[in-house]
Amino acid sequence: MRSFAGLVAVVAAATFYLYLLTCFLPAAPRRLGVREGDGGELRAEPRLKFPADLEELRELAELLQFYRTEHAGYVLLLYCSAYLYKQSFAIPGSSLLNMLAGALFGPWEGLLLACMLTTVGSTNCYFLSRTFGKRHVVRLFPAKVATLQRKVEENRSSLFFFLLFLRFFPMTPNWFLNITSPILNVPISMFFFSVFIGLIPYNFICVRTGAILSEISSLDHIFSWSTLLQLLAIACAALVPGALVRRYSHTHLKLDGLDQNGQLMDKKTR
Repeated sequence: MRSFAGLVAVVAAATFYLYLLTCFLPAAPRRLGVREGDGGELRAEPRLKFPADLEELRELAELLQFYRTEHAGYVLLLYCSAYLYKQSFAIPGSSLLNMLAGALFGPWEGLLLACMLTTVGSTNCYFLSRTFGKRHVVRLFPAKVATLQRKVEENRSSLFFFLLFLRFFPMTPNWFLNITSPILNVPISMFFFSVFIGLIPYNFICVRTGAILSEISSLDHIFSWSTLLQLLAIACAALVPGALVRRYSHTHLKLDGLDQNGQLMDKKTR
């Protein structure tokens, strides 16, 4: 019970910090405060919130791009804080934030930032699970944890490549790997670098897509040869490291406990 109370306190403190960060906004750029129409009515400034779809993502990207013109440091702090909040507490939605990185910071700076934040946030999740949640994770997911633990022990000699395989071909969600890694006795250094390297293709696809979407002003541009070729190049670049790890896995890793869809199976489901 004490561990659960500690986790609640950490989540509450982080939520309060993020709330304060969005409440005490710096002065809005003049472009957001212009008047619309002849009636002199001020346009309502959009509220900061996590995007739930592409339309909200586009609106948030436009708002933060305006803020970056005069408050670049604030936008960077806000983005990093929001990303780490989601990643540390295993909240879905990192793909949209990766796309937002591409729209705000460009493809390469956005990719570097997304990879760093993904790794740091996942590491935070690792420590939170180790400190507060190990008993609860085992109690809530006993079969999945036992099956994954067995596969980790079978591949202990090639554990780093096994972890890369799990990131490239997610048999379990990334958030589940983050919270179970302390239970599986995965060393923190190996966990850190497997996350950083293993999620590069995923982050690259999202960030580069966000950078392209920020340049699209109409639906016609989506189907232009330039955009289609860029998307094809993104897909090919992301497939290369995954193909190499898959080839290695067939000869070095023990993956007999996986079904045709790459899902982990226990003995009862075989």
